Amino acid sequence: MLLITRRINESIIINGTIEVKVVEVRGNRVKLGFEYPAGNTVYREELFRKIQEENRNALEITPENLTNVLNKIGKKETP
Repeated sequence: MLLITRRINESIIINGTIEVKVVEVRGNRVKLGFEYPAGNTVYREELFRKIQEENRNALEITPENLTNVLNKIGKKETP
């Protein structure tokens, strides 16, 4: 992990395209501002991990999941 010390209104640049700026510090809370190219997404870590988990679960093939998918595309159920 890279640790960098920054003060209010100071920033870091990631990959030459993403700027992360310290906007405010109050007690033990820090407010960050992000500037990044259009088309990219930024998620809070806990939300990103939840999305990954749901995507992995959606890929699990069980007899019930397979039956549901086949029914949705109009094919016969498998035995």
